Amino acid sequence: MSWKEISGNWVLVPQKQKPTGIIHFLGGAFVATAPHLTYRLLLEALAEKGYVIVATPFVNTFDHDAIAQQVLLNFERALVRLEERGILGTGYVPIYGIGHSMGCKLHLLIGSRFDKIERAGNILISFNNYAARDAVPLVEQLNTAFTNSPLAVEFVPSPAKTNDLVREYYSVRRNLLIKFTNDTIDQSSGLSEILRERFNEMVIMQIISGNHLTPLGQDIKWQAGREFNPLDAFGQWFKQEVYRDLNQLKRTILLWLNPLSPP
Repeated sequence: MSWKEISGNWVLVPQKQKPTGIIHFLGGAFVATAPHLTYRLLLEALAEKGYVIVATPFVNTFDHDAIAQQVLLNFERALVRLEERGILGTGYVPIYGIGHSMGCKLHLLIGSRFDKIERAGNILISFNNYAARDAVPLVEQLNTAFTNSPLAVEFVPSPAKTNDLVREYYSVRRNLLIKFTNDTIDQSSGLSEILRERFNEMVIMQIISGNHLTPLGQDIKWQAGREFNPLDAFGQWFKQEVYRDLNQLKRTILLWLNPLSPP
């Protein structure tokens, strides 16, 4: 398998003839420009199970509505190209959204405002929906200087508006929310309550070991020296911890995607 750039997306096609499904992946705010690199281990593990991965990069701005609309447009263009090439085969192929951090908010906006494609479900990892003053350095000082002024800075839509849109319009019924035990900026619990108001029995929240950066786990090359020393021991322990949490995340995702197939 090798990554290919298609219509502004990074696409990974599994070797099997008929794909198990399609995953539209959106990453976090500052690592989303190259998701095929920053989330490589996780995404390639999902592709090995037969899923076509369409990872759409984006550059973060304050207009999250515009970002959501653009990544959806790029994703739809990639689907057309894949269909033209016969990669998706014939018949129904389920489409799932997976988002990490800000990518969760974009999937929520897509499902509330723009999407015309039926989604089989969304997986929302480490969701957060902070105001601009809490998420971006110096914004709080800038807003203090322009209190009650049109120059005050906030994300579009704001956190409160985002929650209202999801509560009223979100159309994806089946959802898995994943929260890590050591993630201090996660807001999945509040989102879970909102989603359960719409689709109570179709919303699951899983709490697993890890932190906000667990989905970014990379292949750590640790070469021990000729004589094993305490630094080597720490390096091996750290590598095992990273892989353990990442593997648990992978198993959690695969089990939800296909409960009848072992992860």
